[in-house]
Amino acid sequence: MKTRDEIARALGDAGYVADGELAVAIALMQQLRRPLLLEGEAGVGKTEVAKALATVHGTELIRLQCYEGLDQSAALYEWNYQRQLLSIQAHRGADADAVEDQIFSEKYLLERPLLAAIRRERSPVLLIDEIDRADDEFEAFLLELLSDFQVSIPELGTIKAIAIPHVVLTSNGTRELSDALRRRCLYHYVDYPDVDREARIITARVAGISASLALQIARMVESVRKEELRKVPGVAETLDWAAALIGLDVKDLHDAPETVHETLMCLLKTQEDKARVSREVTQRLLGRVA
Repeated sequence: MKTRDEIARALGDAGYVADGELAVAIALMQQLRRPLLLEGEAGVGKTEVAKALATVHGTELIRLQCYEGLDQSAALYEWNYQRQLLSIQAHRGADADAVEDQIFSEKYLLERPLLAAIRRERSPVLLIDEIDRADDEFEAFLLELLSDFQVSIPELGTIKAIAIPHVVLTSNGTRELSDALRRRCLYHYVDYPDVDREARIITARVAGISASLALQIARMVESVRKEELRKVPGVAETLDWAAALIGLDVKDLHDAPETVHETLMCLLKTQEDKARVSREVTQRLLGRVA
């Protein structure tokens, strides 16, 4: 898999409709063996890229969900303290150095996502999701992994990747990432899809939907996104709405204006936004849908 078109087709077969720039970014990511940083609004499909990539390669997806306060023990490894205590009790009276060497060995190591990713014999896809939610210190800790695909464990030394993982980082842009992290990654901004691409995403992901209804839904969602909303609906919300309309046997949005309005709860996730998109607004937006 080398060319942009080949990658775009493979992702499409895996259910992800990629634009040309993203296909190029993934081609370069694989050619240069560099992590890929995907930045964009929440809900535009960044996480789905990693899932589709794992499907394309037929390999494991290992996900690290970032959050404030995330530390090495949750991301890299932990010692199995319970087993260590039991071992210490069982070897009471033995040479202390020998016992220490034993309890800080592989046998007592609990691997977490980062360690798991570099110890797989076949390259997995490592998704470091929402890195912007983690603290600066954790971001700095990642630099060794992102540049050299290795980690350091004081008791065991440096552990290098057996097979270099395909690393995808996502960020919703809630805080500025460091220059050091950005330097180690290729970068692609993921925007909301245009109408044509969103219609193709709907067709690819929602079984039984017609091309004409998918296009109507994509146009309606585009209009909703242009309203002044507190939370703009993402692609996942679009797919939920399309599935809901199919489930209610809607074949044309114009034939079911009341159902269209009542099911906008799939797109609008705050009371403020629901109030803004009144029945009158729904009618107005529906009028723009050909």
